[in-house]
Formats: sequence, structure tokens, C-alpha cells
Amino acid sequence: MRKLHLYLLSFILCLVGLGLAYYKVNVIGLPLTASEQAQVWNIEARVSFRAKPDSAIKVTLPLLFNPAGYSILDEDFVSADYGLAIEQDNTGRIARWAKRRAEGKQLLFYRVVLFENGETVQKQEAAPVYPKPPEYPEDLAPVIRSVLDKARQQSADTVSFAQRVIEQLNTAVSVPDLKLLMKHVSRTRNLAKSLNWILAGARIPSRVVRGLRLQDNKEYTDLEHFLQVYDGEQWRTLNIKDGREGLPADFIIWQIDDDRTFSIEGASESGIQYSVGRTLQETVNIAGFRSAEKGSHLMEFSLYSLPVHTQNVYKVLLMVPLGALVVVFMRNIIGIRTFGTFMPILIALAFRETELFWGLLLFSLIVGLGMLLRAYVEQLKLLLVPRLAAVLTMVVLLMAGVSVIMHKLGFEMGLSVALFPMVIMTMTIERMSLTWEEAGPAEAFKQVSGSLLVAVMGYLAMNIGEFQYMFFVFPELLLVVLAAILLLGRYSGYRLMELWRFRAFARNKP
Repeated sequence: MRKLHLYLLSFILCLVGLGLAYYKVNVIGLPLTASEQAQVWNIEARVSFRAKPDSAIKVTLPLLFNPAGYSILDEDFVSADYGLAIEQDNTGRIARWAKRRAEGKQLLFYRVVLFENGETVQKQEAAPVYPKPPEYPEDLAPVIRSVLDKARQQSADTVSFAQRVIEQLNTAVSVPDLKLLMKHVSRTRNLAKSLNWILAGARIPSRVVRGLRLQDNKEYTDLEHFLQVYDGEQWRTLNIKDGREGLPADFIIWQIDDDRTFSIEGASESGIQYSVGRTLQETVNIAGFRSAEKGSHLMEFSLYSLPVHTQNVYKVLLMVPLGALVVVFMRNIIGIRTFGTFMPILIALAFRETELFWGLLLFSLIVGLGMLLRAYVEQLKLLLVPRLAAVLTMVVLLMAGVSVIMHKLGFEMGLSVALFPMVIMTMTIERMSLTWEEAGPAEAFKQVSGSLLVAVMGYLAMNIGEFQYMFFVFPELLLVVLAAILLLGRYSGYRLMELWRFRAFARNKP
């Protein structure tokens, strides 16, 4: 019954630990390795103009709003002494800069960082209202009716109808009857808006979308325009230059059917430039935003929410259970004897700072000198507590002396001897001395060698960068470590060292 309880508890611990880790990886997007990076796009809108004397400045700039397939990771505005107001509604967002007086050349910046969220399914939108045919000018009405009639004869549905209209307007240069219409389009300087206006004559719902192509190290002087028509079920996107359906794969929609366009009042020589660049960013930094975007507050309670200096402490502390697992395995399964239970772990932690070679050398030096001094103290016949206190004092003096001497000799790693836990060093010297007296020097060296071997194994395990990252980002994996320790704690079979020790009996067994 106790075994069943233990197995059930271990299974639950593993299930909870691995389940939380799976959720963080597949839902929040935390990476399994520290070096994993994600591609992000940096977009900058640079507004430049020259202020008119004694004129108030008003700048209106449409902002990126809910781009399909992407999420806004960060955005900021650089606007010097200008007042800034952000307006948002269901159709989009705009930034309004204002300043009562300005002189000379002026620059305003809007920067946004995007990352691809993998959501390709577009949100369902309500069906649009079918437009009423506009009242066209008398000189343009016959031309537009002719375009619509021809498109109706050569099409089978709403999309193909719009494609035929686009084709006619793009070949209007060679058609004399359409020259008057194209002069009107040229005056408006917006082919997409003109197409929207013409298609309204056939009561076809359409709208203009503006956006940018996400290409590294590209600059644009204006947003690119596409036309969307409603086919009765969904919006279909058409290229206004050739009528081809669909958006480019690298295109991001900045604005949909909004008359609030970029404008400046009280200035001259105005212009806007969009710059696009691609960079890499640590996936861990993106995961927090994705967590909040999905409505999960798990990342708010992660170790990343702690101050940086506290995070550094826990990066070390979270490795201690892994070192404890190594000690349990080496003692219960392998059968290596050590001085104390946690002494190898603490020595392994010191090795993380001193490096392995120097750590072993300094540890052996301090313990060896301490053994000599402890043998002298033994002649004084002190009680246990005073003897330990005396050994502790001598260990501190030895550590200080070794640091000074090695520093003078030019070995700066000798300064790291202060990182060794002095109390553990004192107890190691005391227990090694007692073992020497009771079981002989061979047994004493065997146990201290076992302690160092386990400390080295713990150091190697705790010094693996992938483990350090995973236990810090996924501390719930310590539940799996706990389950392993509980299972090893019930092991009562032969240890490997015992099998080796009694191998002769196994060979002579009839």
C-alpha cells in the first residue's frame, strides 16, 4: 500500500511538472533552449516637414491596428515637445501631434515592433451595407456605365466583375473613350479610391486596404494600396494594378477603408517615409507578451518578474535539487560513501565559481593543512564544541593565508578560496580526522575521495547551461526531480559497488 502511495505521488508530481512545462512551451511559446530566437520586424514611420512661421502645427498619422497574423510587441513615439493624442475606434487608430509654434525643420517618429503569432485565420466580420449608386458627373457617367456594362458581360461573379473593371482602367491609355475618366483618376491620385467609387455604381461593396511589404532594409514613401470586394460571404483582395487576387505573403495591412489619412497643417515641404527592418529577439522576451495576449497570467508569477539580482540568486539555488539528485543516485545506486549528505553539493557550488581544477586543488590544500592543525589540537584534549570552534578559526585563517600567498604569486584564482563554505570544510576535517583514528587512513581517503567524486559529478550536472536555463524558466520541472528522488529513496537492492565487492561470491555460486 505504501509503495502504491509512493508511485501514485511520483506520477502526479511528474504529470503536474511536465504538464506545466508543456503548457508554457506550446501555448505561451517559451523556448526549450536559451539560445532560441524569433524573428521580429521593426517598422518606423518618419514624418518630416518645415514649420511655417507663426502657424500652429497639426499632424495626423494612421497607426498600425490589429495586423492579421502579427502581434504588436512594442511601439513608441518620438515627438520632442509636441503634444500627442492617440484615438482609437473599431476601424483603426490614429496619432495626432500638435504644437502651437515651431521653427525650421521638424521630425516626428512612430516605431513599432511586430512578431508573427502564427494565427492565419481571419476574424469573421459583419456583412457590409450595399452601397447606393453615386451621382456621377454628367461627363463621366456614360463612360462609367460603359465600363460597368462591359465588365458585366465578361464576368461571372462579383470578383471577376471587379477584375474586369481593374483591367479596363489599367489599359485605359490605349482606349480613347476612357481618357476622360483617367484624367479624373489622375487628379484624385488614388486609383484604389476611384475603383471603389466606380464599383459602387454596380452596388458592389468594396473597400481600400493600405499596407507595407515586410522586406528587410526596405524604405517606402507611401503605403501600398489594394482593393477588397465583398462576394456575399467574405472579403476578397485584388491587386489594383493587374486584378490578381490575394495579398503578397509578406504584406501587412496597416489601415482598412479609413478616410483619416496622413496629413499636416501649418507646414510645408512635408513628407513621410516608412522603413522596414528585420532583427532577432530572444523568444523568452516575446513569451510574456503572448501570455498576456492569450489572457494567461502565468508569466506574471514567473521568476522573470523578480528583480534581476534576485533572479541571479535563484539561478544558482534552483540547481541545488539537481545536485541532491546526483548525490542520492551516487550513494543509493552506485554506493559511493561521502562525508555528510550535502557536503558534496555545497562543494560543487563552490566549484562553479572557482573552476573545477582550481577548486579541487584549493579544497585538497585547505583540508590537508587543516588535518595537520587538527592533529595538533587533538593533543590539547579539548571538548567537542571548543575543538570544532578552534578548527573553524584555523580554517578561516588558512583560507585567508592561501588567498594572500597565491595573490602574491600571481595566481588570482586563489582568491576564490573564500567561496568555499567554511563550516562544511570544518566538519569535513573533523569527520576525516575521526575516520582516520577509528578506521585508518585508507578508509578516510576513500571517503574523502568519494566526496570529491560526487562533488565533481554534481558540478558537471549543475554546470550544464541547458539545465540552468530549463530549471529557471520551467521551475516546475523540479517536481520531476522530486519524484525521481522519492523513487530512488525506496530502492533497497544491491548497490553497484556491493556487486563489485562481492563479485567473487557470484562467480563461485553453484
